[in-house]
Amino acid sequence: MAMTDDPETPEDSKLTRTKQKWAVEGKFITGRITRPEEERLPPGQHLVKEWPVLDLGLQPAIALPSWTLDIDGAVGERMHWRWADFLAQEQVEEISDIHCVTTWSRYDNRWQGVSTQHLLDVVRPKPGADFVVLHSYDGYTTNLTLEDFASEDALLAHSWEGKPLAAEHGGPVRLVLPKLYFWKSAKWLKRIEFVMRNKPGFWEVRGYHDRGDPWAEQRYSDD
Repeated sequence: MAMTDDPETPEDSKLTRTKQKWAVEGKFITGRITRPEEERLPPGQHLVKEWPVLDLGLQPAIALPSWTLDIDGAVGERMHWRWADFLAQEQVEEISDIHCVTTWSRYDNRWQGVSTQHLLDVVRPKPGADFVVLHSYDGYTTNLTLEDFASEDALLAHSWEGKPLAAEHGGPVRLVLPKLYFWKSAKWLKRIEFVMRNKPGFWEVRGYHDRGDPWAEQRYSDD
């Protein structure tokens, strides 16, 4: 059997190249701006019933006994949670919509997990720590403002529709931040880092918007 080349890395994968091309071309932009209180479906989006799977080509297999989450950086109290520690935190349930930058949306997803507001109460970010960087087990990163991370309906989800979150959708734990495009809701969470200065992540340095508000169609960078 002939030898094959090494598999593509996320940085040079076909998906990454395609999505970078979309950013250059401004693909899917309608130029229409709405507000969530006025319209449920953001501009340029279409509804789906299934939940599409999108990733960088890597789906890390993470056994619960070996899963950990570090919460550190500019915080008053650093945390190193194992699975039992995570489940011991106050649990919440939220129902929210998903809006993906690739134009699909899915309504009424039921999540269970730990609210980001609870996490903030535990770790106590230091004054001036206005940004958060999410780190995933597949090497992915994305950046958020502390204000967005602290949204009332944001949570670290371990379950979807009453069942453990599937690995293909980011299990054991992913962020769910409904107010922003879903690339900001990092899968396979490994570390949450609080920082004083903004640190753009994987897609943000590849032409995608720094914030990603679906109702303002913040798909791509203004630069």
